[in-house]
Amino acid sequence: MGEFPPCPPSARAAARVVCGTPVELRQITHRRGAAVWRATGPDGVVAVKVGRGDGATATRREGHVLGSLGWSDYFLAAGGDHATAWVVTRWFTGPSTWQAFTSFRRGRGGQTHAVTASVELCGAVAALHASGWVHSDLQPAHGIHTAGGVRLIDCSWAWRAGLEPPAQFRGGITHLVAPELACSINAGVRPVTPSTAAEVYALAGSLWTCLTGRWPLDYAAAGIDPRRLSSEELRDRIADRRLPLDTATPWPAYQRILRPVLLARAEERPTAAELASEVSTLTS
Repeated sequence: MGEFPPCPPSARAAARVVCGTPVELRQITHRRGAAVWRATGPDGVVAVKVGRGDGATATRREGHVLGSLGWSDYFLAAGGDHATAWVVTRWFTGPSTWQAFTSFRRGRGGQTHAVTASVELCGAVAALHASGWVHSDLQPAHGIHTAGGVRLIDCSWAWRAGLEPPAQFRGGITHLVAPELACSINAGVRPVTPSTAAEVYALAGSLWTCLTGRWPLDYAAAGIDPRRLSSEELRDRIADRRLPLDTATPWPAYQRILRPVLLARAEERPTAAELASEVSTLTS
């Protein structure tokens, strides 16, 4: 992850407007050129993200996306210069979808809680799609379950018609990229613009990972170590559907819902709302 960079004075000042003085910054993550702090003050808590280099491009775009989405209770401020970009957003209190499955993965029950979290995540994605947007980088930790509902975070690559992702975008995390999208990316189609169907694949893959603790594709069964392959090489195998699904079955009834989504052609996949409806039957 590297040494944490300093937080720019202008970003600190923007955090103080919301949090009051003094503001305490706690380091959260630092990866791919972007650092995130949790800023706490007497009047509130916010997240401060600062990008440099390639991270600045993504962070600058995230500010633009959040402003375009109109999430006024989420997006608070953005700024920067030619080399640095920063955004300040609300700090959402609650577990990620990955964390909501913790009890289940540890064999301590928690099925009802996991189903509720799954339906909430699917519903949030369905609402985003209904508004004409695609998140483009769904992962197990990118949905936060708050008292007011699920909030989708890390929106740097989100897009709608007329706001295509930048050139460096390659479809989100490779382990969850849909086969048809992997094929399109490696064929050189630009800009890379995931469909709602490709996003439902990533959604089902994220839920599979949450309940098994493993990526949905069984790399070991295919005799490969994904860490030794480039993203392009891995996408080639995904595009050709040469990788079988993971064989772990900790929750067969749930996986019977997710498995067809991950194996289906794009035109055969359910919508996010339909997936929510199917998953909800696990409680009946």
